Amino acid sequence: MLKKGSLLIVLFLVTVYGCKNKKNSEYNVKTPIQELLYRIAPKHSDKFSFETIENSEKDLFEIQSTKNKIVIRGNNHNSLAVGLNYYLKNYCNTYVSWYANDKIELPSELPSIPQKTTKSARVENRFFLNYCTFGYTMPWWQWEDWERFIDWMALNGVTMPLAITGQEAIWYEVWKEYGLTNEQIRSYFTGPAHLPWHRMSNLDKWGGPLPQSWLIHQKELQKQIVERERELGMTPVLPAFAGHVPEALKTVFPNAKINQLSSWGGFNDEYRSFFLDPLDPVFKEIQHKFLTKQTELYGTDHIYGADPFNEVHPPSWKPSYLATVSNTIYTSMKEVDSSATWLQMSWIFYFEREHWTNERIEAMVKAVSQDKMMLLDYYCENKEVWQMTDSFFGQPFIWCYLGNFGGNTMMAGNINTVEDRIENALENNSNMWGIGSTLEAFDVNPLMYEYVFEKVWADGATDTKSWVHNWANTRCGAVNKDNQKAWEILHESIYKDPARLGQATLTNARPTLTGSGNWTTDPAINYNNADLFEAWELMLESSSNSPSYKYDIANIGRQVLGNHFAILRDDFAESYQAKDLKGLKKNGEKMLKLFDDLDNLLATQSSFLLGKWLEDAKSLGVNIEEQKYYEHNARNIITTWGTAAQSLNDYASRSWAGLTKGYYKKRWEMFVNDIILAVENNKAFDEKEFFEKVTQFEWEWTQGNELYNSKPYGDVIEISRALVQKYNLAK
Repeated sequence: MLKKGSLLIVLFLVTVYGCKNKKNSEYNVKTPIQELLYRIAPKHSDKFSFETIENSEKDLFEIQSTKNKIVIRGNNHNSLAVGLNYYLKNYCNTYVSWYANDKIELPSELPSIPQKTTKSARVENRFFLNYCTFGYTMPWWQWEDWERFIDWMALNGVTMPLAITGQEAIWYEVWKEYGLTNEQIRSYFTGPAHLPWHRMSNLDKWGGPLPQSWLIHQKELQKQIVERERELGMTPVLPAFAGHVPEALKTVFPNAKINQLSSWGGFNDEYRSFFLDPLDPVFKEIQHKFLTKQTELYGTDHIYGADPFNEVHPPSWKPSYLATVSNTIYTSMKEVDSSATWLQMSWIFYFEREHWTNERIEAMVKAVSQDKMMLLDYYCENKEVWQMTDSFFGQPFIWCYLGNFGGNTMMAGNINTVEDRIENALENNSNMWGIGSTLEAFDVNPLMYEYVFEKVWADGATDTKSWVHNWANTRCGAVNKDNQKAWEILHESIYKDPARLGQATLTNARPTLTGSGNWTTDPAINYNNADLFEAWELMLESSSNSPSYKYDIANIGRQVLGNHFAILRDDFAESYQAKDLKGLKKNGEKMLKLFDDLDNLLATQSSFLLGKWLEDAKSLGVNIEEQKYYEHNARNIITTWGTAAQSLNDYASRSWAGLTKGYYKKRWEMFVNDIILAVENNKAFDEKEFFEKVTQFEWEWTQGNELYNSKPYGDVIEISRALVQKYNLAK
């Protein structure tokens, strides 16, 4: 007989997976590309015809109109999907978002294609995702979210998605075979949103123990994910063992070479990870167990991600040691899968360049057989590692655009630089095997990611101005001169600089009279906010019901108001220095009212809602205790990250409705009131006392259970027009 807890888990999983997408019999479709079309455009599914091009040496598609049909030809389902998306964007002005909640709108009559168009891919591999995305964006996703996202990846030609969901279920079985207890294993794992940093060997135990129901849920979800990705012509990148083990394994192998890695992110020593030296004979045994079990459950496409020393230091920096480690990791993969290719991040080669000298990098990458290690050049819009390392000493690499850190909602991206660098890299590297993106979270700059993947299919250099015009049409759902002009301003004045670590508008920063409180919330911008305001005004002259157009309105307004807040704070600080009590109250009131205006604007978009994030997290709980557990983890990652006093505080800050009014505003309200009180009492503001007070508030908020709206509300156009008149930031 099932115990009550087990029965709840079973009922939960039946509910979640009983609603899996209905198959071919109901829709009378036969192929994955036809199923994709039905999901995104069911009313037009009979107006398209898909044909296969045989024996093509590279990925390609053709589109043309024939006998009242839109005919799309391609060498595989992935190419066919790209051809479909090309038609939707360029002929229908239709945008397909990566969010399941966003509607897709097509014209009632599909436009014909004047003449056949043919495009071919310039690179074979198109990589997408980052370990961090699975914590900052995806931890609470259900199949509905993944299904739309996988469709988006196919439409944009992604062929190598990172597929690391569900690996804890495999590790659970591996560690259980070594005699570790249920509690030891689940306590070794972190909370769900922090799992990416556990998987990268940065962090153990924080937010654990991980619920058993999570392991079951994610295992079943991963089966669906990799099945659909393969159906649509992708080769999922699955994880491999890189040396990270539970501390408890030392009791099983007391003589094994298990060392505690360096501290990370300001966390206490109890959360530091443990590393089994690849030279220890137990290493290969664990690799064999893990890959064998993973292949039995999820299959394999022979590409494995493994990153042994990401932002932590190896036991030895000797090139000979690094070479032996690298060779051993790959050899252990190959012994299980003779066709194995190792995919590794090169983030550390940039981020910790003072340690990762060329001698050490060369030793590590050349210890693996030629073309059996593929490197992700992680942050190319800022620094291309291939330029620093003699093109990775000959090993193949993928040029990647990062574009976002922590899910920070700052408008950032350098489209012209990306254009030049991709063309230069293609021209000067025979070992550049692909193009991709390594975004840490989905964010507010979708044009950059779609631009990067469209470069794969470009005939050569791209006229970025023309591309942005087309993008404006797609976002608006029609050709509109005002909208195009708004995007011209964004292109020429705003999208000039790469995203940086620790970006946020000052609204999201810990309150302070000068600066921005912490390195994680740098509000610096390299443009005039009046230019952004002008783009906002122009865009509001357009008339569109397109969901992407409304998103852009909210997104630009969010940034305009966030930038303007810095001026209000500086006025407040001047009033404090002058001990001008009347000015303090007036400027403090302006600051706090801006939070209300900003929150109302953000509430119009489902992707800008704290309530949705929290409700999605709670939906995974099979009982009240688990719901509270998931909610706390969801609150923690986007605010304090770890403890309230820890250095990553606000790293994943988001300008979201609910978070803006219920968290950021409250911090600034405490600050404004305390400063006014100090001036009224003729005292100096006690920064230390305030810091302790705000730290306590932050931690209490992560424990809370306030209700926030999980559905969008309000008219973004009406709200934005009122805000444009109210703030009037024109030049």
